[in-house]
Parts: sequence; structure tokens; C-alpha cells
Amino acid sequence: MPEKRPFERLPADVSPINYSLCLKPDLLDFTFEGKLEASAQVRQATNQIVMNCADIDIITASYVPEGDEEIHATGFNYQNEDEKVTLSFPSTLQPGTGTLKIDFVGELNDKMKGFYRSKYTTPSGEVRYAAVTQFENVIDRKPYPDDENVVEVKFARTPVMSTYLVAFVVGEYDFVETRSKDGVCVRVYTPVGKAEQGKFALEVAAKTLPFYKDYFNVPYPLPKIDLIAIADFAAGAMENWGLVTYRETALLIDPKNSCSSSRQWVALVVGHELAHQWFGNLVTMVSVGHPSEVDEIFDAISYSKGASVIRMLHDYIGDKDFKKGMNMYLTKFQQKNAATEDLWESLENASGKPIAAVMNTWTKQMGFPLIYVEAEQVEDDRVLRLSQKKFCASGPYVGEECPQWMVPITISTSEDSSHAKMKILMDKPEMNIVLKDVKPDQWVKLNLGTVGFYRTQYSSAMLESLLPGIRDLSLPPVDRLGLQNDLFSLARAGIISTVEVLKVMEAFVNEPNYTVWSDLSCNLGILSTLLSHTDFYEEIQEFVKDVFSPIGERLGWDPKPGEGHLDALLRGLVLGKLGKAGHKATLEEARRRFKDHVEGKQILSADLRSPVYLTVLKHGDGTTLDIMLKLHKQADMQEEKNRIERVLGATLSPELIQKVLTFALSEEVRPQDTVSVIGGVAGGSKHGRKAAWKFIKDNWEELYNRYQGGFLISRLIKLSVEGFAVDKMAAEVKAFFESHPAPSAERTIQQCCENILLNAAWLKRDAESIHQYLLQRKASPPTA
Repeated sequence: MPEKRPFERLPADVSPINYSLCLKPDLLDFTFEGKLEASAQVRQATNQIVMNCADIDIITASYVPEGDEEIHATGFNYQNEDEKVTLSFPSTLQPGTGTLKIDFVGELNDKMKGFYRSKYTTPSGEVRYAAVTQFENVIDRKPYPDDENVVEVKFARTPVMSTYLVAFVVGEYDFVETRSKDGVCVRVYTPVGKAEQGKFALEVAAKTLPFYKDYFNVPYPLPKIDLIAIADFAAGAMENWGLVTYRETALLIDPKNSCSSSRQWVALVVGHELAHQWFGNLVTMVSVGHPSEVDEIFDAISYSKGASVIRMLHDYIGDKDFKKGMNMYLTKFQQKNAATEDLWESLENASGKPIAAVMNTWTKQMGFPLIYVEAEQVEDDRVLRLSQKKFCASGPYVGEECPQWMVPITISTSEDSSHAKMKILMDKPEMNIVLKDVKPDQWVKLNLGTVGFYRTQYSSAMLESLLPGIRDLSLPPVDRLGLQNDLFSLARAGIISTVEVLKVMEAFVNEPNYTVWSDLSCNLGILSTLLSHTDFYEEIQEFVKDVFSPIGERLGWDPKPGEGHLDALLRGLVLGKLGKAGHKATLEEARRRFKDHVEGKQILSADLRSPVYLTVLKHGDGTTLDIMLKLHKQADMQEEKNRIERVLGATLSPELIQKVLTFALSEEVRPQDTVSVIGGVAGGSKHGRKAAWKFIKDNWEELYNRYQGGFLISRLIKLSVEGFAVDKMAAEVKAFFESHPAPSAERTIQQCCENILLNAAWLKRDAESIHQYLLQRKASPPTA
């Protein structure tokens, strides 16, 4: 990969105080004109001003010292790679305040970055454009620095804020509005004619704002909050202060045609973005280097590891002190930048616990620990021996220096499975713990509620004693989930055999909980993908059918009275899993219902559409695909279009797969959704994976140009190649990106190559024993 020049922050000799910005977008020829008047302070005499700037052309620039003559800039030197411009002046600017004036022009691009154009269709079918901003992943750059029908709109001055949180949208929208109970005006802006679809998000937002206000004990700092649906949008949403932008599918809910998972997604994204109004907006954390790295910071590692570590910390501190610490942090640093250490300090002051020392072991070093535990009965007590090592996806840790963590550990027993019998902070490599009064027949479990960010490996005797707790549901749901998830990770890393995990999965026959099934299903999916590289793929499908058919029979196809949100999600998950695996009764019923749906006899409920579409496509032909593409064209809701796009890759014949890939780049699919169509093909079958990778290589220029440095390019690469399991594919992927660099996806490419090698090693290690186990099951089926 080419070396990046070290990134330098802007010089501090001139700093802005307030920006006054006037923009005039032209939605016919996709350009905009802008005027900036920024009050600024020269702190040190200089004859140049360096600013952030990307994709705009400066026409004129001048500086007016307070009470003095205007000085016109004589040179503009653009450093495009660093997204900067240097303005040179003929005479020295003396210390003091003044006004920087800049006139500039730019293009309303179609790259979903900066100030860009977003294409939408009016209810009458006319194509129009809106002008929209997205600055998060360009740090703080882009658009700043005729017709008598032009309307001038003026906005009030903002509080002191980070510039990446500024947003403006120009277009036609309907809206719904309400007031939160603490008096903030909340509006949801929707495409014209779809105001009704904004009501769910409006209700969520109006309830969420007072919740955060009470939780942090800091009021929402603005008089209004707007949430707006954007047709072409790369991320899920962006937390701009007071004007949060969303993909349509992350904001709009149609009471009749939206499924339960879409409601959950909208509620989650609205809640997430509103939390940012305090965390990120009122107080901004800073630690970013070069502009091209910003996209990568929003990857799974930083988002998911960050959330997991904070959840563990909340459990370690307790809710009351956690709230108190958050309030101290937000109050102390409002309208300022803060560092991670400032947050630890506030939480430490609130709780009196060694938060900084504990958290540095989690944030300053990579990875997380594996805790190995074995037990011995000594009279009436249970003695536990704990040891910690770094968890490695590639197998037991063999490094010289073994990193150590300070791990908050909770221990529960079968006497009271939902409360901790003991809490300790494990701050050394090995520890012995005595649990008083534990009978020989009681089980002992670590990591109550699976809130600790570590993996647990039990001795075989301890594990054996926990398994009945899965069958009879005496272990709480999230502990059942955690146990299975840890075992799956240990098998993937080669620390235990995959057969052990398959045996544990069979113990979930009585499982009623959606969240537990969801994780189990995900892990079985990973295993299915791995075994698609073998000649016994059908046997693992039989295993999937055996595991899922009891719950499938219990749930049936139609909602029962009194069912909740999670039951609807579980039904969709189970039917999709059975249908995909070719479960005969499920396949027949799916085909029958699909036919009725298409003929308009009985419209499928939104919750059944994904599993039915997936099932009929996987076991269908060219006619089925044509019907699906027709449904896609007719769909008015983006949610329905996405639902269809995500399952198209299930189709199996090589020529139909090619047809789906061609469709992915057609005008029918919005640019941000092309990724999920190609990703669906790669994840759909062994042939699909090869075809998708070839398609990406063949169309690389168009795809790269479409997403440029954005994180959609990372997502595309990840979805397309991570399922491979042959060493030489890792080399091929690496070589391709060495000759076709994608700087913003460097980390993703590296992770994918590692994953392919891990998959290959996993297959070599366990394929034969898995095959033998599946054959043996067939010969003597387990009794339920």
C-alpha cells in the first residue's frame, strides 16, 4: 500500500470565532455558490491562512482586520490529499480580530459525501433532486469555505460546535411534528405524500429526548430537533446537531407494510443518533489522524468493542454512579473537546473505583482475554482456579509478552442463577477463589448476564454440569446465549473441536427466546458457509433442519393472540432458516403463500415476506426471479425494495446469478444498496461467492468511483470475500488490492485476508470430524 504522508493539524496562528455562511445550490446544473464571512482571531502575525477545504474552488478571498483596510489574498494553494488550502496575503496579518471573506463555487456531487445531490421520485413519478450534506467522514470539511424565484432562508446562530456536525438540506418534504414533554419541538421530515410514515420515528424521538435528559441530568441544548429521510445516503444515519439525516429505511415505517425488524431498526437508529446529541455533539471526543482514516474508525471493532466495554463498565460501577459520572463529564466538557481519559476520570470520581487503571487495559491494548476456569469440591465449598490469556482467533496465544487485563468477573450458581454469588476484579494472570456453601450437584457459571467482555473456557466437568441448564432453561437466556457463543468462538479458533459445539447446539431443542436463536442461527450460518467448500454441505443442511424444525412446528406460520414483537422476529428467522435448508413442508407452504401474494389473493404480512421470498428464490427458477424483479419495480417503499434486494443472491443457477449481479449496478438499485445485492450473491452459495468476486474485479473502476473513499467500499469488500476458505484466495485478494488500492478499506482488506486464512485452517482441522459426526447422527438419530 502507498505510504501516507503524516497528517498535520491546522496551524493555530489564526482561529475562527464564528462562521456566517450563505449558500445557493442550483438543482438543475448541480452546482452551488457560497459566501463565507468568518470572524477570526489572528493570534500570531502571519501572511497566510491554512483552512480545511475539499472539492470547492475559491473565487476570491480577503481578510479585513477590525477597523483597517481589506487585504486581498493573492494565492490559493490547494493540498487536495490533505483536504487543505493555504491562502497567501501580500502583507502580514497582525494579531487581533477581523473578518475572513471567501467566495467559492462547488459541484453538487453524486458520491454521498460533502454537499451532494440526492435523487428521488415524486408521487407522480417525476425524477427530482435534493441537495444534502454528509460531513462526518470528511472530518470538518467540504462546502464552506439569478432566478427571481429564489427564496432566502436564514438560520439562527448555533452554539459552539464541531464543524462536522453542521447540516443543511434543500428539497421538497412533508413533515409531522410534536413537542417532547420537556418542550423541545420534534419534527420528522418525509418524502412528499409519506408523512404518515414518519409517525413511528416521531413517537420514538419524543420519548427518547426526555429519557436522555433525565439519565444524564443535562437538558437537550437546542430548541428543536429535526429528523429527515434522505433518498441516497451512505451511512444508516448521521447525528448532525439539531438536523439528523437518515436513510429512508432507518426512519420511515408504514403501519401496514413494515416488518417488526424494521421497526426495531428505526427505534435503534433514532435512539443512537439522539444519544449523540449529548455524546459527540455537546462534548466531542477527538483522536483522528489523516482524513482518509476517518471512515475506518466507524468500523465494527471501534463501534462494537466500544459498546461492549462500556456495558461491562456500567455493570462494574452500577447504574447510580455511572449516571453521576456521565453527568460530571458532560457538564465539565460541554461545548469542548474531550479525551477518553476525561471520561474515565469523571467515572472514577463518581464511583471511587480504579476506572482509569481498569479501562486502560481494555482500550490501550488490542483484543480481549480468555478466562480458563476449573473447579474442585473441597468439603462444602467449591474452589475455582482462574487463569487469563489473550484470546486469539487463530488458536492458543503463543506470544512472548502475554498482555494482562483487569477483568471484572461475576460468578453465579444454580442456587440463584440470576444474581451474582461473588464479584471480583481479576488483576493478575491466575487466581484461586473459594465459593462457600456450594453443594456438589450445583453448577457454577462465570460472566452472569454475559456483560463481561471476555471469553470463558470451562473444564469439561464444569461444562458438562452446565448443559442441562440449557435443556431445562434454568440458565437465564443471555447466559445460554453466551455459553454457546463462547464455545463457537473457541471452536473457530481451534481451541476445542467444532463437534463439541454441534452437540451443545442440539441441547437448544426447547429454546423459546428469539435473541438466543438469532445468535445460534448466525453461528450455524457461518458454519454452513464454511462447509459449502466441502462435499457434505447437504448433511449440515439436515442438521439445521433437525435443530430448527421443533421450534418451527411450535410457532407455525400465523401470529397467535397475545404475541409480542420478539415472537414475530423469531417466526421470520425460523421459517427463513428452514426454507433455505429445503425443509419440505416449509418450502411447500412458502410457495403456496407466495403464489397467493403475487396473484393478490392474500397479501403476505410484512414479517413473512423475507423468509418466503428467500425460500422460493433459493428453490426457484428464472420465472421466480422475474416475478421478484417485478415486485421490486412495483414497490413504493424503500424497505420493500431493500427486502427483495437482500434475498436475490439466494438464486442458485449461474446465469441467474449473473442476471442479479448486472441488476445490482442498474438504475433500478440505489447506489448505497448495490452493496447488499452483491453481498447477498456472495453469501448465497459457493458459486455466488466466486461470481461476486469476479464481478467486483471486472467492475472495480465503476464501483470504486461510485463509493470513492466512503465506508461502503469497505462493506462491499467484506461481504464479498470473507466467506472464502482457501489459502490461495487470501493471496489473490491481497494482490488485487495491491494493484487496485482502496486506502479507506486497508484495514478491512487485511481483516478479510486474515479471515480467509482462519477459515482455511478451520476447514483443514475439523472438516473430517464434523463429517463423521453428521454421518453418525444420520445412522442413529438423537431422541428428543
